[in-house]
Amino acid sequence: MNEPLLQAIDVHKSYGRAHTLVKVLHGASLDVRREEFLAVAGSSGAGKSTLLHILGGLDTPDSGDVLYKGENIGKMWGGRLDVVRNRVFGFVFQFYHLLKEFTALENVVMPQMVRYGPVGWLAARRKTRREALDLLERLGLGERTTHRPSELSGGEQQRVAIARALAGSPEILLCDEPTGNLDARTGAGIIDLLLELNREGQTMVVVTHDQDLASMAHRKVTITEGSIESDPKAAHSPKGA
Repeated sequence: MNEPLLQAIDVHKSYGRAHTLVKVLHGASLDVRREEFLAVAGSSGAGKSTLLHILGGLDTPDSGDVLYKGENIGKMWGGRLDVVRNRVFGFVFQFYHLLKEFTALENVVMPQMVRYGPVGWLAARRKTRREALDLLERLGLGERTTHRPSELSGGEQQRVAIARALAGSPEILLCDEPTGNLDARTGAGIIDLLLELNREGQTMVVVTHDQDLASMAHRKVTITEGSIESDPKAAHSPKGA
């Protein structure tokens, strides 16, 4: 049985204080199953990015729970949450968030340096570097490994960001408007890449305004007034569902 890999249960989130309080999520609930490609749609300010950050442990809900394989992310202590964020989730953001002083290759291996720590990195760096080079080559950046972000186009920067997110083989890829800062042609290339990764078994949750991308997902949900509505016309199912 394909049990949920990740769940949000009755999640509430607000920002601000007293009379300036802005309620963003109002009892949002969501299941993500293994190998699923789930699209999250909604108008600007609907809470899509907030939900994605909460799912990945980058933010905490005011109330409600987020479960990874049945374990409550909000109740993880010590370095357990850091481990889950580093090993379970891969994050792709609209504005790339690459470190400008480092090369494409260095940006991709950075999360692995964090994972292994100073001592472990000495033993793992050759293997990790090789894996990062292979990822960049696959994403069409084999000739750009020594280039810094300022020397790359927007599409190239986003592919570096995707390679960084995939380094270490995360179980779940969380993408926040991955085509939102790209022209139509470049965005289409990113869509093709995401679909290819999903066909290979990568679980992913993608926040998007791109209706073409959303229509290709196994399932689409929409955030409306802080709650989640499923799309009854979603036609596809991940393997094993």
